[in-house]
Amino acid sequence: MPLEIVTTVFGWMSVINIAFLLISALMMLLLKDWATSLHARLFNIEAAAARLVWYRWLGSYKILTLITSIVPYFALRLAG
Repeated sequence: MPLEIVTTVFGWMSVINIAFLLISALMMLLLKDWATSLHARLFNIEAAAARLVWYRWLGSYKILTLITSIVPYFALRLAG
């Protein structure tokens, strides 16, 4: 597969992951009380624990996005 195609795939993968991360973060900020109470009821946990799980998930997703799509994209751009 040509280097340009792989670079383009990683670039679009980065854009999609960043968009999903931003939408998730905005939804958590704007709908914090509703989302917290919904997830607390669904998983039978306290609201504070549900909020903590959300923030851990966002942090983990951010790190995974950085490692699996953004860094390889920039490495491919430098190589090409």
